[in-house]
Amino acid sequence: MNTFIIQRHKVIHSIITLCFLLSYSLTNAQQSSNIHSKNTEVKIDSIISLLTLEEKVSLVHAQSKFSTPGIPRLGIPEIWMSDGPHGVRGEINWDNWGYADWTNDSITAFPALTCLAATFNPSLSNDYGISVGEEARYRKKDILLGPGVNIYRTPLNGRNFEYMGEDPFLASKMVVPYIKGVQQNGVSACVKHYVLNNQEEWRDHINVKVSERALHEIYLPAFKAAIMEGGAWSLMGSYNKHNGQYCSHHDKLINKILKGDWGFDGVVITDWGSAHDTKEAILNGLDIEMGTGTDGLTTNQKNAYDNYYLAYPFLQLLKSGEIDEKYVDDKVRRILRLMYRTTMSSNRPMGRMNNVEHHEVARKVASEGIVLLKNENNFFPIKDDKNLTIAVIGENATRSMTIGGGSSELKAQFEISPLEGLKKIYKNATIIHAMGYASGPSAYAKVLPSTLDAEKLKTEAIATAQKADIVLFVGGLNKNHHQDCEGGDRLKFGLPFGQEDLIDELLKVNKNMGVILVSGNAVEMPWLEQVNGLMQSWYLGSMAGQAIADVVIGNVNPSGKLPFSFPKKLKDNAAHFYGDISYPGDSINQEYKEGILVGYRWHDTKKIKPLFPFGFGLSYSSFDLTDITTDKKSYTPKSQIKVTCTVSNTGTKDGAEVVQVYVGKSKSKVQRAFKELKGFNKVNLNAGEQKTIEVLINTDDLSFYNESTANWQLETGNYYIYVGNASDHITKKIKFTIN
Repeated sequence: MNTFIIQRHKVIHSIITLCFLLSYSLTNAQQSSNIHSKNTEVKIDSIISLLTLEEKVSLVHAQSKFSTPGIPRLGIPEIWMSDGPHGVRGEINWDNWGYADWTNDSITAFPALTCLAATFNPSLSNDYGISVGEEARYRKKDILLGPGVNIYRTPLNGRNFEYMGEDPFLASKMVVPYIKGVQQNGVSACVKHYVLNNQEEWRDHINVKVSERALHEIYLPAFKAAIMEGGAWSLMGSYNKHNGQYCSHHDKLINKILKGDWGFDGVVITDWGSAHDTKEAILNGLDIEMGTGTDGLTTNQKNAYDNYYLAYPFLQLLKSGEIDEKYVDDKVRRILRLMYRTTMSSNRPMGRMNNVEHHEVARKVASEGIVLLKNENNFFPIKDDKNLTIAVIGENATRSMTIGGGSSELKAQFEISPLEGLKKIYKNATIIHAMGYASGPSAYAKVLPSTLDAEKLKTEAIATAQKADIVLFVGGLNKNHHQDCEGGDRLKFGLPFGQEDLIDELLKVNKNMGVILVSGNAVEMPWLEQVNGLMQSWYLGSMAGQAIADVVIGNVNPSGKLPFSFPKKLKDNAAHFYGDISYPGDSINQEYKEGILVGYRWHDTKKIKPLFPFGFGLSYSSFDLTDITTDKKSYTPKSQIKVTCTVSNTGTKDGAEVVQVYVGKSKSKVQRAFKELKGFNKVNLNAGEQKTIEVLINTDDLSFYNESTANWQLETGNYYIYVGNASDHITKKIKFTIN
């Protein structure tokens, strides 16, 4: 009886302790900001002491396509994840990739992240993050699998549209407010894909070899900013290898850099199926394993999820004593910490979905991210004249761009097409339309051809163009396999589906043509000299048509800037210059032979003129940059450079300009890019208005990564500041010294 009473008291004590722990709530903003305080860590350790070994292991691997299990007996909740850096993906079945056919999971589709980067507007990035975070919270998601910050290295990468361009500084400045916006909703941003996943071809096994300098200066900075400045609570490992080891359980990348140097206290999650070895997963910092090659529940006696690398095999190593229990405890501690920040945080907001405010954010990002690339004879904006007939030609004028693309596909509540948007905004002009060309439907990992007659479509388009005063060709790529899509890279640099030939034929009957490119990638443009106008419009989500129409008619003055360079031909891109071993590799290994010279760094340094440079974008107005100065001529380490500039809107329309500040090192002891972006400031100006703006640069941010010391080093000597509104349009060059 006494033994029974003692045991009963132990059970009651455990229950009381657990109830206290799980009822822990944050009562004010200060407590919220200190969620990972010592007090919380004590509570987490107390929960760990109540868990069996089997329960601990169960927490570190999936139970379904997008969830991990809780511990029902202790009231520990499940964790639910969703794809969707630019919108929360529709609900997927428990154990296969089919859609669950829910009726309440249609969301707001926000523009893809290339568009967000093109805004050069960190404040707008925060609005974006808040909005998509609210939608994830409303859908009861604990982790939103995004944003992606892999570097744009080649225009053939099928997944570039999900990322923030070629420049690590721009990506860093745009990703931090996005993450903070998402996470203020009690939803974890999961920054991805860590790291060197810069192509889809052979992504599941290609071994990337890159210099330490390029790794630290080009490919890691946006991840570092996401963790150390953005405070991201989770991170997704990539599929590929680096120096022979898979990145999702990589000792140097995760243990030494991420969790060591950067002090990451969150959760490392595999990409779906990117784990390959139990011991490496245990020892090299992987915390949650998702999507490993199984269809989940099978006819076997055991649940197939129990056969993941971090499941039954992990448990056996723990029970045998071969692996110390401290490894599973660290993973569980991180998972519980994530829970306190998300699903176990009692002060989480409720979230919202498909509200007017979200639609307005989507529209603003879309319209502000559109880049005007060419505007001969003021082709744009196009006035709404009752005597005007506009022929809108191209499949992309009507094709849905929220579906397809792999894991980024969305189930949007609505999607306004470019044609719909133009028809709605033009009250007087006549809008006529012809499809012109056709692709097949979107399908993952395979190409489905169109069933339509290509010649008939072309003939109809030519006839339509002949009837019009103006032709708007809405073309580009789509989110089919081998276009802008996960799981396969593009097969050619030019436009697909016969568009180049169609453009040539249309120009023969109507030379008054403008082109609206819908894509997340640069394309080859042999037709560029013959068209009068060109806009880069990205994948713009639910409000696509309205945003495009706003810019075309002139209600919005375009202010987007390219977040990556458009080379004239593929060989002008650094990744392709060095041949197959540089891209796509030999199917086993790949060498980033260009090193740090990615994007505009390559074009500038090698004096290879791009078709359109990084940072370029026209306006319906004109701007002057004057009175450009620095506060000093000489600086010391750990000091700050202040660049001031007067920006004047000398045109007749209100608009915005992006002042870009680049820095180059004169006579460096190591190879340097000619110049690198180190600051920018987007300024809104009424017609005729002028403002003085500042750009601040920390001198330590001019350091290079010294491979011999495995550390950052700031060189003394002469430097140059270049101030302009594009990487190849510099208004003033200023010399300064670091002593």
